[in-house]
This record gives sequence, structure tokens and C-alpha cells, in this order.
Amino acid sequence: MRRGVGERQVTTQRSDPHRVAVASAIGTTIEWYDFFIYGTAAAVVFGPQFFPRASALAGTLAAFLTLAVGFVARPLGGIVMGHFGDRLGRKSMLVWSLMLMGFSTFAIGLLPNYAQLGVWAPVLLVLLRFVQGVALGGEWGGAVLMSVEHAPRQRRGFFGSFVALGVPGGIILSNLVFLMTSIVVTPEQLAAWAWRIPFLASAVLVIVGLYVRVGLSESPVFAEVQKARGERRIPVLDVLRSDARTVLLAAGSYVGISGLGYIVIVYFVSYATSQLGVPLTTTLALLVVAAVVFAVSIVAFASWSDRLGRRRVMQWGCAGLVLWSLIFFPLADTKSVPLIGLALCGMLLLQGAYMGPQPAVFSELFPASIRYSGASLSLTLATIFGGALAPFFATALFGITGNSSLVTVYAVALSLISWLSVLGLKETYRQDLSFATAPGDR
Repeated sequence: MRRGVGERQVTTQRSDPHRVAVASAIGTTIEWYDFFIYGTAAAVVFGPQFFPRASALAGTLAAFLTLAVGFVARPLGGIVMGHFGDRLGRKSMLVWSLMLMGFSTFAIGLLPNYAQLGVWAPVLLVLLRFVQGVALGGEWGGAVLMSVEHAPRQRRGFFGSFVALGVPGGIILSNLVFLMTSIVVTPEQLAAWAWRIPFLASAVLVIVGLYVRVGLSESPVFAEVQKARGERRIPVLDVLRSDARTVLLAAGSYVGISGLGYIVIVYFVSYATSQLGVPLTTTLALLVVAAVVFAVSIVAFASWSDRLGRRRVMQWGCAGLVLWSLIFFPLADTKSVPLIGLALCGMLLLQGAYMGPQPAVFSELFPASIRYSGASLSLTLATIFGGALAPFFATALFGITGNSSLVTVYAVALSLISWLSVLGLKETYRQDLSFATAPGDR
């Protein structure tokens, strides 16, 4: 059909769902790799490199506070990229987020330390961490929507889980690179300069990620929104007006998952090496094994959610996390390597029951025209109150008692918040993704 002059050309070309899911997984893995290598470096080397005048404990706390800056920046990335993702499309925001993350991570690898640059070194570190946060805040929502909105209706959980695989993928990549680096060089060399290698290596990964993403077509659901001229002027305000309760419940459901995740992935590296006396190489190897278990559980639970319902699977996973949080540190405190491995694998296995269905759930909860903003805002709010300060609080709580008892109480409280919030969410697995391009239409 011939279009009138000035009418927008809206493509409805649809990429193969498998290709979209793989491309989203690759790109998200790269972004999480960049985000996680910062966490590992903060736990291991950033204290003496950028805060040398502080005590060992104060230096670690300061490094973990710079880690939190990335989480504080994530809502800004979610709002800005969610705005343009709901107005201009999902695909372009994925490309921008990956470029921002690649630039900031590579720059951290080149950043002079305190001895070379003085106070400007930690200032620039914080600034670059902020850019990382902005990039990741916009990345997740776009990758999720591209995968879920391209997927067959009965398999949205499965295809959405490919985005969630970016988390264990990032854990595995970041820890393997740090593990290999720590094996090749001495601890002194790792602290002095070799910690930069994982940051500089991200440039290669970003190039690969851009290559696989540029060739994708736009989400077919968003193409329909464009055809109906259903784009919003300020999508995030529409989300807050019409779906504030949903945003709060979705964010609450992820608070504990995010907090526990960073206790395991970031804080535990510092805890195991400094308090339990476990070698860094052993700690990183155990995390890699646990991340493999995590990846398998994500796909398995996501597939089950396509048949059993999202809420049921997430509910039982969060209930299990409440119980496992009680025994996680007691198992680790035995200093037995097999029991530490069991503690890590159990924690990430149960998190997979939430993380697998989550991409589909966060997509299904919101109308198409404000979906990017709604999903991104829910996730980034949760990371501020969950993951952002979890390593800092855990370190401070251990400093109060000299043991893990208060950290265990904190972990249980986080998992309870997620479990109660999931109970408040509605079931979504039969939801039509093209529903309600305007709040008033629902």
C-alpha cells in the first residue's frame, strides 16, 4: 500500500527469536562482565590503589562505596534510555548502552592511581563508575524487551531467560579473567598493574557485542505501537501515574535478589580471602562453578514458568532463599572448601528460580508503550536499595561483631522482602504483550 507524503515508514520486519535471544545474551553478558570486574577489583585492589591513606577496612569500605555509585546512576540510565526506548525504539538504546559501557570500562583500565594522580584518581574512578551505571541501567530493559517481544507467546519465559544468562555469563567471564590473571602474575603484580588487564580486554568484547546487535530488526511489538502512533511524550511519568504500585512491587521483588547477588559475587570475595583465609584463586574458581549452576537453573526455571506460571516459580524460589540465607554464612564459616562451594551453589541455584522468569514478568507487567520505562525503573530502583549498598553494609556489619551473625540477619531480611513482594505480584504468563498502549485502554 502506498503511504501518504510525510507518513512514517514503520518496519514490521521480524528477526528470528533465537538470533535475537542469543544477541541479547551476548551483549548483556558483556555489560555484566564490565560491571562485575569492577566489583572484583573493588574487593581485591581498589582500596590500596585509590584510597591508600585509609586503613585496610576503611579502604575496602571506600572502594565498595564507589561500587554503589554505579547503582545510584542506574535509574538515570533506566529513565533516559527507557524514555527514548519507548519513543524511538528498543534496538538503538541497546547499541548506545553497550558503547557507553565499553568506553567507561576501558577508561578505568587506563586510569592512573592515587600515587600518580592524587585526589583526582578516585574522583575520576567515581565518574567512570557513574557512566557504567547509566549504561547498565538502560541495557537490561532494552535487551529484555527485544527478546521477549520477539518470542512466541508460549515461550516468552524461555527466550527472556537468555538475557538473564548475562548475569552468570558475566560472573564466569569476569572471574575467569581475574583467575587467569592472578595465576600468571604474582599478588604484588596483580595489585600494581595486572588488575587493569580485565578492564582493557573488554574492548574486544564490546566490538563483538556491537557486531551482533547492529544487525537486529526492531521489536515487532514496538513497531505496532509506532503504527498506532501510541508513543508517549514522557513515558516514565505515565508509568508512575498508572502503574506506581506495580513498579514498587516489581522493585521490591528484586531487592533481595540483587542484594544477595552482590553479597555472593562481590562481598564474599573479600570475606573469603580476608576472613576465612581461602586463596583468591580458589574463591574465584568456586564462584565460576556456582555461576554454571546458576546459568542452568535460570533456563530450567524460566521454561517451567512457561508451563506452571511465573509467580508460582518465583514464589517458591524466594521462599527457598529465606531458608538458605540462614545457613549460607554458617556453611562458609566452616572454612571447608566443599561446604563453601555448596553454600555458593545453593544460593545461586535458588536465585535462578527468580531470575529465569523475571525478564518475561517485567515485560508482561506493563503496557507496550511504557514497557521499557516501567521495566527499567522497577529494576534500577531495586538495585539501589538492594545491590548498591549490600557489600558496604555486609562489611560494616561484620566489623561491628567480628563474625557473620549480623550479615546473616541482613541476608534473611533481604530475601524476606523479595518473597513478600512476589506474593503481591499478579500472574502474567498468559498476558498479551500488545495490550493497552494507553493506560486508559486497560
